[in-house]
Amino acid sequence: MPVRFYNTLTQQVEDFVPIVAGQVTLYVCGITTYDFAHAGHARTYTTFDVLVRYLRSRGFKVRYCRNVTDVDDKIVDRARETGQEPLALSKRMADLANEDLAAIGCLLPDIEPRVSSSIGDIISLARKLIEKGHAYVSETPAGKDVYFAVRSFHAYGKLSRRNIDELRAGASKRLSEGAENVKRDPLDFALWKSSGPGGFGWDSPWGKGRPGWHIECSAMAMHHLGEHIDIHCGGMDLIFPHHENEIAQSESTFGPEFARYWLHGGFVEIDKEKMSKSLGNFVTIRDALARNDAEALRYFFLSTHYRGPTSFDVEKTEGGRVTFPSVDEAERRIDYLYSTLDGLVAAAQGSEPADSNILQGQSKVVAEARDRVLEALDRDLNTPQALSVLGELAKAGNEIVTQVPKMRKSPAKLEAVRGLAAKAARAMGAACAPLGLMQASSDAYWSRTRALRLRVRQLDAATIDGKVEERTQARASKDFAKADAIRRELTQLGVEVFDTPAGSTWKIGI
Repeated sequence: MPVRFYNTLTQQVEDFVPIVAGQVTLYVCGITTYDFAHAGHARTYTTFDVLVRYLRSRGFKVRYCRNVTDVDDKIVDRARETGQEPLALSKRMADLANEDLAAIGCLLPDIEPRVSSSIGDIISLARKLIEKGHAYVSETPAGKDVYFAVRSFHAYGKLSRRNIDELRAGASKRLSEGAENVKRDPLDFALWKSSGPGGFGWDSPWGKGRPGWHIECSAMAMHHLGEHIDIHCGGMDLIFPHHENEIAQSESTFGPEFARYWLHGGFVEIDKEKMSKSLGNFVTIRDALARNDAEALRYFFLSTHYRGPTSFDVEKTEGGRVTFPSVDEAERRIDYLYSTLDGLVAAAQGSEPADSNILQGQSKVVAEARDRVLEALDRDLNTPQALSVLGELAKAGNEIVTQVPKMRKSPAKLEAVRGLAAKAARAMGAACAPLGLMQASSDAYWSRTRALRLRVRQLDAATIDGKVEERTQARASKDFAKADAIRRELTQLGVEVFDTPAGSTWKIGI
């Protein structure tokens, strides 16, 4: 099947044909670093991390650029409020955001330019637009600003399907409500803003100032990926005005198409409202990772198609703890995958995969899993379908594991089942890789989740070990009433006890 994506520009699913065969230039709008990254950011960057992994799995050579918006009015305002230097604030927040994104399995981009290190490119692009008659300089009380003349670009609105006359009416109303009109047209947007004497900014042909938001991404994309790129990504909230304005200034300079394909991720909602910092209803990535495993958060986002909205449920327990029920359920699914892998590895006992007619149904699921994951992603990154393939693979894996004790009287069949278990374990890794799941060892996963769940429930591993040992002694003394009472006590704490021939073990629930 061909690779197919929904292109916001054409509003239809299209075959993906890159500018250069086998190569992909991909730009993703990065975080404006004035605060902690939130769950909406996590969803956006998880989506496009999967896009990069998937394209590489399909054999494309991907050049992935994700910028850092470290120069913006919000950063300047926050720095002023907190008494910090703007670039120091933005660097600290950018570093923390990268830590959070790495925790949920997002690869670092190949290129991560910052606005503050791209000022020369931004000034150069603004000068080109002035020379071509698409931008002009305007005198303001603070100094000289540079504006893009929206009506000079006749295709304005082609991405967002906005009507330019209706947009102008709205813009005119906002200007009449107190904004000083230094523009030739209310629709025009800033390419360069004067910072005034003593303000934060850089020297330019128009005096000291700083760039407007929209020109930043155009300049960085062009410098690092070229004048025309294959894929441009971001959240749906960026379609207008940010991406519309990127198209206008980029194509006014170098002609169409600035980007062949535009991919946009849906919103994360809380109480049916878009999660955002401006609304004050956001959950930071750190908030989520204080309660749930990072891989569960990733699985949760992939369980909904990237273009649709997803609801981030937030509840409070009777004890006042904040919980995220939907992410809890995702964590149970991740537990199931790792438990399945553990069972397969134990069942394989070092056997090499071998072809056999035994368990033909399960063998087929195992053999086809990775290809079926990629085929699901071929269809506009259908991650829910890809996860269903993992579910089928895990089900088949557990069915394989249950056959091991049944085959002990038949060495040939036992070896065949063990070989299939080894093959299934490897298939799980291969099928999960394009989704960025199960990249940790099983031991690492269970160790980190145990530590997190103990911390969340305010429990101590040594205390639980003591209770389990006390129960073991009660059972040895045939005091089954006491043993059952201890089990119930542990169950109420969220601890599940397992009795095995090697002794009793325990696992803490989500």
